[in-house]
Amino acid sequence: MIIRFAEIKDAAEILQIYRPFIENSAASFETIVPTVEEFGSRIINYTQKYPWLVAEIDNCIAGYAYAGKHREREAYQWAVEVSVYVHPHFYRQGIARILYEKLFELLNEMGVVNVYAVIALPNAASVALHTSFGFERVCIYKKAGYKNGVWHDVLWLVKYINVHKDNPAPLKSIDEVKHLLQE
Repeated sequence: MIIRFAEIKDAAEILQIYRPFIENSAASFETIVPTVEEFGSRIINYTQKYPWLVAEIDNCIAGYAYAGKHREREAYQWAVEVSVYVHPHFYRQGIARILYEKLFELLNEMGVVNVYAVIALPNAASVALHTSFGFERVCIYKKAGYKNGVWHDVLWLVKYINVHKDNPAPLKSIDEVKHLLQE
C-alpha cells in the first residue's frame, strides 16, 4: 500500500468511492453527486492548505482522507475537520486507520490543535473508528439534516493533537510537511 497526496488526476477514482455515500447513505449530507471537474476543483482547493491523502493498492485508490478548514474566521486556523472514506472492496483492512494516522501526523506537524469529526447518526463504524483514535464527544445536533426520508442527528467529536498554547505560531504550510510522506 502506498499513501500519497491526492492529485487532480485522482478525482474520478476518488469520486467513485464517494458517490455511494451521497446516493445511498447519510454519511454525507451532500445530495447531488458533483461532476469529476467539480470534484477535481475541491482537491485543488483543499490541498492548497491542508493534506488530502489517498491509499493506493495495486494502482487502485482504496480510500482517501482529508482535512479542511473548520470555519472561515482567522482565529479558527488551528482547527480542522477531517473525513475518511474507503472503497467497499477494501473494508476491514485497516485502510481508514492508516490514512488517519498519516493525516494526523501531518496535521500535528503543521501545528493544528483541534481536529473535529462530524458524523451523521446512526453510523456505528465511524463512531467506533473515531473513538479508537481518542476523539471525544462535543455535542449532538438533533435532527440537523434531512436525507433519504429521515431526519438525522449529527455527532461532533474532537481530538486535540497539539497543546493549546498562548500565542500559537501560524500553521506550517503543506510544503513544509510534505517530507513526512517520503520518509
